[in-house]
Amino acid sequence: MNWDDKGYLISKSKYNENSLIAEFFTQDHGKTSGIIFGGTSKKIKNYLQIGNKIHLSYNSKSENKIGYFKIEIEQALSPLYFDNSKKISCIKSAMNLIKLLSAESQRNQKIYNLIDNFYIILNDKNWLKKYIFWELNLLKNFGYDLDFDNFVQKKIINNELKYVSKSSSQKIIPNFLVEKNDDIEKLPILLDGLKLVGDYLEKTILKPNNITVPLSRTHFLNLLK
Repeated sequence: MNWDDKGYLISKSKYNENSLIAEFFTQDHGKTSGIIFGGTSKKIKNYLQIGNKIHLSYNSKSENKIGYFKIEIEQALSPLYFDNSKKISCIKSAMNLIKLLSAESQRNQKIYNLIDNFYIILNDKNWLKKYIFWELNLLKNFGYDLDFDNFVQKKIINNELKYVSKSSSQKIIPNFLVEKNDDIEKLPILLDGLKLVGDYLEKTILKPNNITVPLSRTHFLNLLK
C-alpha cells in the first residue's frame, strides 16, 4: 500500500537507535502511524516537531503491518512559537487530544480543517479564549457535544448574573461559555472554563476508557497559572 498525503505530527516515539515511530493526522487518511528511518538524525529531527505540517510518502507491504514514511517539511509551524512556552504547550496538548480522540485510518476533513484553524487561533490576541471554544468544537465533531445552553440556568449571586448547572452541584459556569461573546476575559475566568472542559473530557471520555489525564494537558494548565 502506497500513498502520498500531508498531515500534522501528533506524536512520536523512539523505535530504535536511528528511527522513530511517528503518528500524523492526515488530510485523506486520518490518523496514521509509521516508521521514519533516520528519524533521530539532526536534520530530520528538526522537522519532527509536534504540530508541524509534513508532506508524507507512505509505504507498507501489508495493511496489517506498520509501514514507513518518507517525509518533507510542508510548514514548520511549531518553531514560530518557540519563544512562547504557553503556546508551545498548547500545541502539544491539542495534538495529544487529537491523538486520543481520533480512530486509526478514518478520514475526517472537519478535524483536519480544525487543525488548520488552530494555528489561526494561536495568532489571535484573545487566543486562549478562542482555544477553549476550539476544544469544545473538537469534542463536538468527535460526538461529544457539551452544549451549555441545555444544562445551565440563570441565577443572581452577589447581585451579579451567573450561570449555574442544573445538577445538584449547582456548579458556576463562566459566563463566556454560555454567552459566547468576544470580550477579553481575565485569566482566572478562562482557566475556570478550560478546567470545566477538562473535567468533562475526563469524566465522559478518559475515565470510562481507563485513560489518565495527559501530562501535556496538565503541563499546559500549570504554565497558564
